[in-house]
Amino acid sequence: MIAGLGIDITDIYRIKAAVTHNAHFVARILTAAEIEQIAGFSEKRKIEYIAGRFSAKESYSKAFGSGLGSAVRFHDLTIIDDAKGKPVVLAHPFDGKAFVSISHTDEIVMTEVILER
Repeated sequence: MIAGLGIDITDIYRIKAAVTHNAHFVARILTAAEIEQIAGFSEKRKIEYIAGRFSAKESYSKAFGSGLGSAVRFHDLTIIDDAKGKPVVLAHPFDGKAFVSISHTDEIVMTEVILER
């Protein structure tokens, strides 16, 4: 049974600007496992990945029903690409399953999260 649905759209240029102007932004948004995954990426791909995780975590918080902040924080969620490139939610506070989809163009990233009991 679907317990929550969240959708988010984020401008990639905003994330790029935040990464460029704030040395702590990446560490604030990504977990250690997510940071490890982007180690060999090109700069363009790193920004896309960071924007995707930012948006996916926003979507998750909406599906959870709380928004980001008190009940769900960025580091409460770990979203890693599997061997085929599919994003998988590995760690999260919901007591069921979490599914995520991440799509982007050169300018925007759109994400959707479904929480299932």
